Amino acid sequence: MAAYALTALVGLALGLFGGGGSILALPVLVYVAGIAPQPAIAMSLAIVGATSLLAGLLHRRGGRVDLRVAGTFGATGMVGAFLGSRLTHLVADPVLLLSFAALMLVVGASMLSGIADRLGTRARVGGVRRTGWTALVGLVVGAATGFLGVGGGFLVVPALVLLARLPMAQAVGTSLFVIAANAAAGLVGHLADGPLDLRATAGFTAAAVVGAIAGQELAGRVSPHRLRRGFAVFVLVVGFFVARQTLVAMGS
Repeated sequence: MAAYALTALVGLALGLFGGGGSILALPVLVYVAGIAPQPAIAMSLAIVGATSLLAGLLHRRGGRVDLRVAGTFGATGMVGAFLGSRLTHLVADPVLLLSFAALMLVVGASMLSGIADRLGTRARVGGVRRTGWTALVGLVVGAATGFLGVGGGFLVVPALVLLARLPMAQAVGTSLFVIAANAAAGLVGHLADGPLDLRATAGFTAAAVVGAIAGQELAGRVSPHRLRRGFAVFVLVVGFFVARQTLVAMGS
């Protein structure tokens, strides 16, 4: 039940922020649900991909998605995600978890600093779109998605604001389609190494979807800035926990 509740929190964050929440999926699956890191990454991609797609459709209904930009970013991202997924099994579990912990600390710090929000207020909407840079960043984010099972929204949203010149609200909605595309490509790569536990994946996905719907309902009623700061602290705490647990296990 704890794992399902925390997975719902992943969906809640995706619905509210368009990114950041998916980084909690792997720690929940490994440390709460007791799933080994390698299959947990594949399961994380399935959960994050399905939830992001649903949240993206809800944002599109509100007119907050640019499908053309999502296509540009997502096309190179899917290539990167597939290639990244083929590298996961070449790395030992402790290295994967330490890499993931480091990423969590970066994500938590960036969310806590509010860099994405500041970029959104400073970006000049309607300026020249840097399509080449958008595609390159999409490739890099996609590789991280496939390798570690993260959505990468914390990078996608600022990139869409700065490079594709989207308003913040539209960048959040568009990022969800990018995350869904990257997760799908990464999952395809992981499935070549073994099947998913479909029953567990369906249960966790359902919990995340409920959270995403709740996030959409809360988005217009609560201060996203205050929520983002609280969530960022939680991500930092989990990042330190993952690093500590992995280092202790390596030393024993």
